[in-house]
Amino acid sequence: MECCRRATPGTPLLFLAFLLLSSRTTRSEEDRDSLWDAWGSWSECSRTCGGGASYSLRRCLSSKSCEGRNIRYRTCSNVDCPPEAGDFRAQQCSAHNDVKHHGEFYEWLPVSNDPDNPCSLKCQAKGTDLVVELAPKVLDGTRCYTDTLDMCINGLCQIVGCDHQLGSIAKEDNCGICNGDGSTCRLVRGHYKSQLSATKLDDTVVAIPYGSRHIHLTLKGPDHLYLETKTLQGAKGENSLSSPGIFLVDNSSVEFQKYPGKENLSIAGPLTADFIVKIHNSGPANSTVQFTFYQPIIHRWRETDFFPCSATCGGGYQLTSAECYDLRSNRVVADQYCHYYPENIKPKPKLQECNLDPCPASGGYKQIMPYDLYHPLPRWEATPWTACSSSCGGGIQSRAVSCVEEDIQGHVTSVEEWKCLYTPKMPIVQPCNIFDCPKWLAQEWSPCTVTCGQGLRYRVVLCINPRGMHTGGCSSKTKPHIKEECIIPTPCYKPKEKVPVEARAPWYKQAQELEEGAAVSEEPSFIPEAWSACTVTCGVGTQVRIVKCQVLLSFSQSVADLPVDECEGPKPASQRACYAGPCNGELPEPHPGETGGLQDFDELYDWEYEGFTKCSESCGGGVQEAVVSCLNKQTREPAEENLCVTSRRPPKLLKACSLEPCPSRWEIGKWSPCSLTCGVGLQTRDVFCSQIRSREMNETVILADDLCRQHKPSTVQACNRFNCPPAWYPAQWQPCSRTCGGGIQRREVLCKQRMADGSFLELPETFCSASKLASQQACKKEDCPSEWLLSDWSECSTSCGEGTQTRSAICRKVLKTGVSAIVNSSLCPPLPFSSSIRPCMLATCARPGRLSTKHSPHIEAARKVYIQTRRQRKLHFVVGGFAYLLPKTTVVLRCPARRFRKPLITWEKDGQHLVSSAHVTVAPFGYLKIHRLKPSDAGVYTCSAGPAREQFAIKLIGGNQKLVARPPGSPRGEEEAPRVRKAHPKEPLQPHKHQNGIFSNNGSKAEKRGLAADAGSRYDELVSRLLEQGGWPGELLAAWEAQDSAERNASSSSEEENQNAEQALLHLPFNIVAEQQRLDDILRNLSQQPEELRDVYAKHLVAQLAQDVFRRHEEPRDALLQPSEQRIPPVAIPPRKPVSSFTSLLRAAASSSGGETAGGSRRPHRKPTILRKISAAQQLSASEVVTHLGQTVALASGTLSVLLHCEAVGNPRPTISWARNGEEVQFSDRILLQPDDSLQILAPVEADVGFYTCNATNALGYDSVSIAVTLAGKPLVKTSRMTVINTKEPAITVDIGGTIKTVRGVNVTINCQVAGVPEAEVTWFRNKSKLGSSHHLHEGSLLLTDVSSSDQGLYSCRAANVHGELTENTQLLILDPPHVPTQLEDIRALLSATGPNLPSVLMSPLGTQLVLDPGNSALLGCPIQGHPTPNITWFYGGQSVATVPGLTHHILAAGQILQVANLNGESQGEFSCLAQNEAGVLVQKASLVIQDYWWSVDRLATCSASCGNRGVQQPRLKCLLNSTEVNPAHCAGKVRPAVHPVPCNRRDCPSRWMVTSWSACTRSCGGGIQTRRVTCQKLKASGISTPVSNDMCTQLAKRPVDTQACNQQLCVEWAFSSWGQCNGPCIGPHLAVQHRQVFCQTLDGVTLPSEQCSALPRPVSTQNCWSEACSVHWRVSLWTLCTATCGNYGFQSRRVECVHAHTNKAVPEHLCSWGPRPANWQRCNITPCENMECRDTTRYCEKVKQLKLCQLSQFKSRCCGTCGKV
Repeated sequence: MECCRRATPGTPLLFLAFLLLSSRTTRSEEDRDSLWDAWGSWSECSRTCGGGASYSLRRCLSSKSCEGRNIRYRTCSNVDCPPEAGDFRAQQCSAHNDVKHHGEFYEWLPVSNDPDNPCSLKCQAKGTDLVVELAPKVLDGTRCYTDTLDMCINGLCQIVGCDHQLGSIAKEDNCGICNGDGSTCRLVRGHYKSQLSATKLDDTVVAIPYGSRHIHLTLKGPDHLYLETKTLQGAKGENSLSSPGIFLVDNSSVEFQKYPGKENLSIAGPLTADFIVKIHNSGPANSTVQFTFYQPIIHRWRETDFFPCSATCGGGYQLTSAECYDLRSNRVVADQYCHYYPENIKPKPKLQECNLDPCPASGGYKQIMPYDLYHPLPRWEATPWTACSSSCGGGIQSRAVSCVEEDIQGHVTSVEEWKCLYTPKMPIVQPCNIFDCPKWLAQEWSPCTVTCGQGLRYRVVLCINPRGMHTGGCSSKTKPHIKEECIIPTPCYKPKEKVPVEARAPWYKQAQELEEGAAVSEEPSFIPEAWSACTVTCGVGTQVRIVKCQVLLSFSQSVADLPVDECEGPKPASQRACYAGPCNGELPEPHPGETGGLQDFDELYDWEYEGFTKCSESCGGGVQEAVVSCLNKQTREPAEENLCVTSRRPPKLLKACSLEPCPSRWEIGKWSPCSLTCGVGLQTRDVFCSQIRSREMNETVILADDLCRQHKPSTVQACNRFNCPPAWYPAQWQPCSRTCGGGIQRREVLCKQRMADGSFLELPETFCSASKLASQQACKKEDCPSEWLLSDWSECSTSCGEGTQTRSAICRKVLKTGVSAIVNSSLCPPLPFSSSIRPCMLATCARPGRLSTKHSPHIEAARKVYIQTRRQRKLHFVVGGFAYLLPKTTVVLRCPARRFRKPLITWEKDGQHLVSSAHVTVAPFGYLKIHRLKPSDAGVYTCSAGPAREQFAIKLIGGNQKLVARPPGSPRGEEEAPRVRKAHPKEPLQPHKHQNGIFSNNGSKAEKRGLAADAGSRYDELVSRLLEQGGWPGELLAAWEAQDSAERNASSSSEEENQNAEQALLHLPFNIVAEQQRLDDILRNLSQQPEELRDVYAKHLVAQLAQDVFRRHEEPRDALLQPSEQRIPPVAIPPRKPVSSFTSLLRAAASSSGGETAGGSRRPHRKPTILRKISAAQQLSASEVVTHLGQTVALASGTLSVLLHCEAVGNPRPTISWARNGEEVQFSDRILLQPDDSLQILAPVEADVGFYTCNATNALGYDSVSIAVTLAGKPLVKTSRMTVINTKEPAITVDIGGTIKTVRGVNVTINCQVAGVPEAEVTWFRNKSKLGSSHHLHEGSLLLTDVSSSDQGLYSCRAANVHGELTENTQLLILDPPHVPTQLEDIRALLSATGPNLPSVLMSPLGTQLVLDPGNSALLGCPIQGHPTPNITWFYGGQSVATVPGLTHHILAAGQILQVANLNGESQGEFSCLAQNEAGVLVQKASLVIQDYWWSVDRLATCSASCGNRGVQQPRLKCLLNSTEVNPAHCAGKVRPAVHPVPCNRRDCPSRWMVTSWSACTRSCGGGIQTRRVTCQKLKASGISTPVSNDMCTQLAKRPVDTQACNQQLCVEWAFSSWGQCNGPCIGPHLAVQHRQVFCQTLDGVTLPSEQCSALPRPVSTQNCWSEACSVHWRVSLWTLCTATCGNYGFQSRRVECVHAHTNKAVPEHLCSWGPRPANWQRCNITPCENMECRDTTRYCEKVKQLKLCQLSQFKSRCCGTCGKV
């Protein structure tokens, strides 16, 4: 105020105006009363982020100094700085990098956490140990320490709480909540022990959820930790923790430390992602991991709003509820999520009244909401308290409290408790009788009863209540003993005392008087007074006396009265009868041994029975005891029992009662243990209805439940109703993926928690701490049976009309390892021929030269009659004829329809429609199969193809060549059959009424008109005559007889006879075939003969027919029976399915059409078609065979030539070529091609056997047909030795014999075309195991649909007939194109094992990228799967890596891994791996990017000074990666560019006050003074500071004070009094305690509270001291003799007293309380009395016997041994 002081006297108004103008904001009331002006506005924050400081100033309005501070501070900019901002203290140090220190430039790094002066700017020169204080104060807002929020303001460290307020002591709890109570998170501790192996290299240690804090993990062992992360958005990451340090993982700072055999991992948190800590196997030993972290509770309860009111008017109530809320997703979830956290307490519902307005007039009723029918508020209602569980010492009593509601009518009902939770529930348990129980109090022992020898001493034991009053209620079991033996060491010399006078005779009365006349002792006992005088002078009266419970008090030698219950034993009688003599003056007769009056007394009272007691049981048999009473004989009134003589008491009298059986009742067993330890389990118990029949016989019977009337108690109850900890719950194993051959079973394993309500809550896997159960396992580890693998059906063999389709089969077996193997076809079950070949029907072939016309359906019938002569398993026929067959033959009947779809053909028998059954099979290909003929199968079978119909009659031949009669109930057409079969051979044949053929669309009109009702019997008579006639050759008849005999005597004939019969049957043909036309001619001739000659003529015609029929079959049969050297002509076997004769017409038409073409007419173009002729092979001579395609030729030993015809039509004319077994026929002088394109084989040999194929080819296509040439009828299989590789076609068909390689999902058909005479049976095998019927087998072909790796193997086709068998194999290999495996753990583990610390990347078809530093090495993994194993080739930039110059690489792990070393900028680019096998190609790519960091000069930093000569601007450096600024840590080690600081603000500074440090305070307390020097100086641009006038500084700022008060606190000290006397309690031998007072006071003696001196050490107020009074100890006497020699009641005692050590006198016992008091009594002789019947247990028994007291019960029992001696 120097300017004010120099103002002229005329300036007061100016000064006032100045004050008014310079006033700041409106002053508060406190400011107006003080001398301070209002606070100014807050300054700009010292920092823009990270927490800075702002200040506010005020000025003093007084001319004197103002108390208080003129500046105040607050925090500001409390937001986190971006990561690139760097440390604030480091920025201040780096500002000095361009200033020389001692002539050199340094790069300065901050020195933090200085304990002495944390707010000074100390920096360390990089790379040296030089530490310099570059500034005395850091900028405001700099953190004092790195781990706290405390900040430096004006050079002083100020406390900052977590609420960012200065001076606040608020701290974050472990959950990260400022001033929190730790309830929002939970501490998780755990221990993990690795169980890793060579097959299990990695395992999960713990999953730490998002938001967790204070994570600490410690690994001990050889293994290694690494991290996997997953953000809330689903992004995944991994950190291998390859080197120690501090890393930033998903924005969370991770500190990793690694030591030998130990690793530490610390994360402060909170985590911004889910962290999964994993462990990698790195050594043979196991490792352990201990971890702790705080997990946030992400699910919390949230109270809802009030529900709608229960009533719309008139008063209702409404409740709140609670819902579980997910803090992360901000949504409501199921309540189970909140139940998982025990810390979560669900808020109780609140209840309030609502809608209290009265209801409008509506009949007197209010409207109730539909969900609630109660109006008044619920309330708690309690039952009365139960009785206290204890009468003293503290017990409990309980009551029931329930929630009730009262309806409008006043009815009270119980409701759910939640309705009453708006008010606190009344307590249901409370303490009671909490006062102490009365206790026994023992007084001092009395002196010994003798002055010498052994005696007794007594003491008084009283029952004292807590108020000190003598009362009752103490337990007699705990009462201390009141007497004990004592020994006086002085010997006794007195003579033995004589027996007292009172004990003389009569002994009983005197002893009774002695018992009653008890004396008062120190043991409580009943003391009776003297009897009163008798109430009468004569007769019987009464005497009374007073009986008291008394005790002798030895210390006062006085008698005290006690309550009656303090005395033990029976109380003596207080009243008795008395007899005063006769009243009439007569004297009673005296009785010896008794004194006067006793006899009358005894006769006056006596015992009598008075009824019985109540029955002991109400049912089942109980007992009643007779009541014995003492009665007055004169008055018959009850009297006291002591008035009757005890010895006269009658014995107990019992009788049975309530003998009827008890009613049935429920017997209840104990509850079983709970079925579950948590969740909600069940307990069960046995409850059954029973009835007690007799208790005496212990007879109880169990009855049916309905015989018990009461409600049956529950047999089940819930238990352990609390939530279980989370655990793994596996589902049931799914069925094995295979039935054999090694499969996989899978199951679902979920982390669940069983809740208290029995439900399950599914939780994330991280909630289950135990190891997860296996989710898959191997199963069915046994080899599969061999099976056939069928290929797809081939195309139809013809382009039109009817043809065949074939397929192949191989025998395959799946091993227990899952690998398929092709095995011998013999190991597979037989494969029927129909499984490999089947017919096919295409569009009708048109005639050459003209368009085809539509024709009606046609059935090609065979008009023949068949007679079976020998047993055969199966016969094939074509409709149109008659068959006479043997039983048990299987018949296949074909219906060759043309121009009609075969699946639409229908069959009938005797007019009834046929359907498939177990006996008859109606096939969809136009045939009917009858299994093992039986008599009921005889009849007429009709096949219908649209309007076309054909029939076939079947009759059965029985024994003796008789036709079998039809069973009863046969159709009408066969009624005459029995009569015909019964005809005698001599009877003439009756001509059939209908001689025409069976009805046919192809027959004549006469045939149609002549159809008879019994058309199937037209040839019965003729066939019967043929079978019975005697004109057969002798050997044939003998064979038939042998056959019949073998059939009749099958059970009794010998084996040799059966063999002879079978040998004889070999001469017979299997079937005799006759044309119907021939038989019709015979019947017609017979009908034309005269009646008398008809029989003779019939015999002749039948004999001639028999010879002709037999001769026709004789030649082929003879050839089979001749020696092998005889020349055997070949036999051509027609196919099973006859081909339509329409082919012949087509061929003839083609020939004629060809002639027309030659004449000049032009034919249309068409593909080749080979004409198939079904006629049998023509045998021109014994050695030459001519046949057409489609036949089978069996070469015999004499065959010299075989001619194979092949005719084909087509335009242009087809070219004919021949092939054998798939290879072109090589013509020679023995194998010739004839001009008509026929193939001739001269002198055929075994090498010529095979399938010959005629191929017809022109420009439009081709056609081919095969013919089989076999040797002597042996089986022949058409094979192909090709290897077929298929990767694209959906279906392939091949002949057996080669190898098939195909991809998955393809339909594969393997054809096994078989030839042989007779027809060979085909069986398919897979891996030598027979294929079952489940495979697609058809006429020799095997179809495998949708093939997979399980179908891989060796498929075998076995063809077998009577001449031998042949097996051909085809190997099926399933190709798996190269593809990326679904599981990448194997390739990752391989990369980790190859280079644990090398960066790696997995290739992918879309391409991946790996960013590396220059000079690094990298591993590239090519994940691939396929079969066969693909070959892998590596490329770089489209060029093989082997040819790239300068590329250092190694190919590892069979080509799956490429290691590239010493990468540089030229090495970056795209790498690719090419995986290739027979099934395909796969290319995967990855790009390597070589990143390089460098320093770049950025803008200039802020000038370090605003004036003077030290202001510089330091150029800022930034770290760049590909022109993008990154963390400077990446450029560590890179060469920094040379930068030079730029001078700035080099100008004179304005004048300012300069102050020195404060001097030391003049006083340490009570108020002192500090001073400092204050000068006004000006800093020049040259750096020189010069003093200037104070006026120059005053204009700019107020002059700082140069003096201040210090150490204003009072000067205090501890004061104490002198020690008191040593008379405190004894704490040991010779030791006591003495005290003194200690108090706080000023130096002037003014007493202050002790808190004022708390900073000073407090003197002690107690100490130990020597006291003669404490020279005491416990002294004990010898133990007395035991009161018993055995049993449980013996005890002994001794005297214990506290005595002085020097005087040996007794002193009060509390002086010895510092040591334990020895016991003064103990039990003794606690041994069994060995069950001796009679033994003394006390030493006074001799005296008892001397006094004749043995009759008294109390002496008799204890002196049994002495009293028993007579």
